[in-house]
Amino acid sequence: MKRLTGILGSAVLGTALLASPTVAHAAPSYVALGDSYASGVGTRSYIPDSGACQRSTKSYPYVEAARIGATLTSVACSGARVADVTANQLGPLTAAVNFVTLQVGGNDAGFTSVITECAKPAWLGNCDAAINTAQATINNTIPGRLTTLYATVRSRATAAKVVIVGYPRLFNGTDCNAGTFFSAAEMTRLNQTADLLNSKISAAAGAAGYTFVNPTSAFTGHSVCGSPEWINGLSNPIGESYHPNVTGQATFANLVQPHLS
Repeated sequence: MKRLTGILGSAVLGTALLASPTVAHAAPSYVALGDSYASGVGTRSYIPDSGACQRSTKSYPYVEAARIGATLTSVACSGARVADVTANQLGPLTAAVNFVTLQVGGNDAGFTSVITECAKPAWLGNCDAAINTAQATINNTIPGRLTTLYATVRSRATAAKVVIVGYPRLFNGTDCNAGTFFSAAEMTRLNQTADLLNSKISAAAGAAGYTFVNPTSAFTGHSVCGSPEWINGLSNPIGESYHPNVTGQATFANLVQPHLS
């Protein structure tokens, strides 16, 4: 009799579960931090209320959030350095956040001023000196800044999967823009500087227990003057220059996606 009662009870419970409404699962929470590469500069389409931060729905955080059904808070901002991320972007991070992407370091290295200097004719600019300064900053200053930032992110987003995103090489070896004067040697050194920055970001990410995404291979053949070009060359307005276009941002989304699960 006890066995029959147990069977009947299980049947009733099973029927009740089948009849009950499907339990809705909350969308994962995703916070995007970083600079212009994370905000979407280069896509030429920006959210009006993002102002000078120039956030775009075509940026990889927005593309990725739509793919995985996440609720996105993007606070990435054009021009941001590590100190700006620390001061202005960490507010949304809580223990409830599931995913964080973070891309920062290029502005700390002064890439904008370096590219501007190297784009000048040799007699007018001093590209090597600008690159030397950037490389010294990457070697001596940026690693400590990143280590501190990554630790702060973990102290706030205690349960999040954190993905650190690197930078592509900007050049394929050809300068096809009439208004710039990059030599082959300068483009090689600029690419080496991007590689150096990625190596320092990767090391800091690994030490923090974070995943590092390196876009170098994916963008090979598709940098400035590539076929097709996924990174803008000299553009109008000039702020669009040397940033991923819409296809470039989609490529970043493809690289990040396997790590947001």
